[in-house]
Amino acid sequence: MIKENLKRGIFSENPIFVLLLGLCPSLAVSTSLVNGIGMGLAATFVLTCSNVIISMIKRLIPDKVRIPCYIVVIATFVTIVQLLMKAYLPALDKQLGIFVPLIVVNCIILGRAEAYASKNNVFKSFIDGIAIGLGFTVSLSVLSIIREVLGSNKLFGLKVIPSFNPMAVFILAPGGFFTIALVMMLIRYYSNRKKV
Repeated sequence: MIKENLKRGIFSENPIFVLLLGLCPSLAVSTSLVNGIGMGLAATFVLTCSNVIISMIKRLIPDKVRIPCYIVVIATFVTIVQLLMKAYLPALDKQLGIFVPLIVVNCIILGRAEAYASKNNVFKSFIDGIAIGLGFTVSLSVLSIIREVLGSNKLFGLKVIPSFNPMAVFILAPGGFFTIALVMMLIRYYSNRKKV
């Protein structure tokens, strides 16, 4: 069960490349691998913890106020992540800026709370949070590697390809859209070849 859920979160229900969710932070923070991994791990923590709590209290929440209650739960974990980042990773917190607090309204997290955690038990919701969060982190990492190498010829601050002139467009939003489209095209091409 765990293996299937992880496969689903990374491949068949990948938040960015399949479901096309969370594109705003994906475009904004995937200009460097450190930012991509940091944002992915922060979102994974919030997603997993909020899934568990929502699954635990789902019967106590009246239908009319379900979404506001979910947002309060999510906002609590976002605040924890933001305070921890400010205390222990101030440089990363500064780089990610407003996109950490915006995790509260990230459609991936709110969507999983509504579609999965509110309908399943705590263990399944925990595994779903890990799987979808891992899929988001992997997606951000792939985007970040491509954009950082092509846009600045660096990875973790080190030069990657000697005598390569970086293409600054990859660090900008159009380069982000182009990179997402390129990766999605490769995924679809590979998926279609596997079926034949």
